[in-house]
Amino acid sequence: MKLHELVSSPETKVRKRVGRGPGSGLGKTSGRGHKGQKARSGSSISPWFQGGQSTLFRRLPKRGFNNNRFKTEFAVINLADLNVFGDGDVITPEILKEKGLVKKELSGIKVLGNGELTKKLTIKAHRFSSKAVTKIESAGGTAEVI
Repeated sequence: MKLHELVSSPETKVRKRVGRGPGSGLGKTSGRGHKGQKARSGSSISPWFQGGQSTLFRRLPKRGFNNNRFKTEFAVINLADLNVFGDGDVITPEILKEKGLVKKELSGIKVLGNGELTKKLTIKAHRFSSKAVTKIESAGGTAEVI
């Protein structure tokens, strides 16, 4: 490296120093204008606040049935994640939770067919994808629905 090859670091932006004398241009009200909610310290207005007007969500009519409260959500695990177990092991939801492969069981555990399974395992779960079942059986293992 030579002296003429040195490159200066990119310029850093100078921090706005609010409320500092006549030269800064941000004295007196510090760029907040006069009075009002936004001029006060600690004020923050939520993005959906519409100045006291009834919010859009509340103005729109609610119609129809929504199944979200009753839906079943499964904790998913891929076949590639099950290679940590030994050959011939029996895998249950409790063992998966102990190992930390599944955080919450939710409505049950579903095994998906992503990746390759290299070991012969007996897997007990609530649901299996069709791809997962074929891969488990081709590896010599069994898939049992609880």
